[in-house]
This record gives sequence, structure tokens and C-alpha cells, in this order.
Amino acid sequence: MKRFISLLFSLWIGQAIAQDVILVNGEAAPEIDWDSLMPADYVLSLEKMYNNPELDSLDDYSDKAQKLFDDMMQTLASAPVVDDMNGRMVSIPGFVVPLEGVGDVVDRFFLVPYFGACIHVPPPPSNQIIDVHYEPGTRVESLYDAVLVSGRLITEVYSHEMGTAGYRLEAYRIQPYEIPEPPPE
Repeated sequence: MKRFISLLFSLWIGQAIAQDVILVNGEAAPEIDWDSLMPADYVLSLEKMYNNPELDSLDDYSDKAQKLFDDMMQTLASAPVVDDMNGRMVSIPGFVVPLEGVGDVVDRFFLVPYFGACIHVPPPPSNQIIDVHYEPGTRVESLYDAVLVSGRLITEVYSHEMGTAGYRLEAYRIQPYEIPEPPPE
């Protein structure tokens, strides 16, 4: 009987690997894309602010410019999340923005969809920033390299000077990620 169960388990694992399913602690953690973290009806409403002809004539340090900037940052920080993602095991590719760690070993970071997000202002909306916790820490050799992070996703807001995350990910695995080449035209 033990042998039969072992054989079934081996077949199941083999099938999962053949289908490129990512298993974390025996649980499937399918790869998701960043769009799945935004509600289907979500539209970023910054266009009204950017299409204001008055912007070109504003002094960057004026009270009006500061108010527009504060409104924009509030809009980005309050982007809605997808409640159905709460508690799901996922794998998601992205780029690391270090928040906490020692030396080049980081144990808390923002995962963002593109290089340079959060380093430049404005940051992405909060539903496009994930607060990642990885207790053993991971060595960050280059911020230019994409990673694939697998773990349990939680809808939880975390604000930091670099931006506001709408999700938290308890990471179990971090690995290099090859960005697929675009199809030939």
C-alpha cells in the first residue's frame, strides 16, 4: 500500500511539473499577472489631474501644486484591491524595491510590476505594489533582475515612504525570472 501511495504521489508531482505548476509546500501556487490584482472596473483617475493646462504654469513649490500632488498620491494609495485574491497561493513576477534587511540580504521588500517603480515619483497605485515578507531573506544582486515570488497573498494595506501596498505576500520561494521575449511581428 505504501508503495502504491508513493507511486501515486510521484505521478501527481510529475504531472504538476510537466504542466509547469508551481508547488509550494504541496499547494499549487499558479502564476498570476499584475492585471489580476486590479478590479475589472478599476480605472486610474489621474488623467483629470494630468490633462490640466494650468499645470504647465504652476510653480512646483506653490500651495496649488502641493495640493495636486497630495491628491494624486492619495488616489494612488487608495486604489481598490481584488478581495477574492485574499488568502490565495500565487506566484507573481516583478522587481524588488528593498525596504528592510542587512547588507545585500533583504527580508522585506516591495514587489512591483516594472523596474524603477517606487524609486521614481509617482509610485504605482497600491493595487500594483505588494509588501513581501521573506523571513530567511534573499540576496539582491541587481535590482534590474526580475524575480518570481511564490507565497500566500493577503489583502492588507502597508504604507511606506516609497509607496503604499494594497497586498501583502508571505513568500515561501523566490527565484530568478526570465522575462519572455515578445512575439515577432
